[in-house]
Amino acid sequence: MPVVMDAARVERTIARIAHEIVERNRDLDQLALVGVRTRGVPIARRISEAVAAITGTRIPVGTLDITLYRDDLMRHTVGPQPVVHRTDIPFSIDDRRILLVDDVLYTGRTVRAALDALIDFGRPRSIQLVVLVDRGHRELPIKADYVGKNLPTSPRESVQVRLAETDGQDEVVVQEAHA
Repeated sequence: MPVVMDAARVERTIARIAHEIVERNRDLDQLALVGVRTRGVPIARRISEAVAAITGTRIPVGTLDITLYRDDLMRHTVGPQPVVHRTDIPFSIDDRRILLVDDVLYTGRTVRAALDALIDFGRPRSIQLVVLVDRGHRELPIKADYVGKNLPTSPRESVQVRLAETDGQDEVVVQEAHA
């Protein structure tokens, strides 16, 4: 199972994304980060901390659960019901520039679900997409504005992002997907 990003590389990548966000967004007071559960949330928090270290301005962070917005939710009727977690967006998204954060961009379906969920909370001025890894294989016309690493993969592979907050360590690995 090859490690394509170790802890130091993950840290540098998040710092670079934070610098890109600062360069592209003049008025940081109008920005907010919204992390997609599960691993998008700690990535969003880390980006907020990195931006604060660069500029002294802390960008607020919210948490978005997309379970009920997934288009594959009802396709699998056998097995346990999905667990719905709490969405916590402690600020108005109306007329704000939202940075939607996720760990891996693959087919685009998770992002589509996140956009649907986010719009239920208001009408942002704009939404920019931030991903740690873009692995290709899009099924929907979705493109990230900020990409930590482009990682071409085959559909038979799986990209696993592991973060200290959720998994005890930071790394990105590619492995053969289970059939």
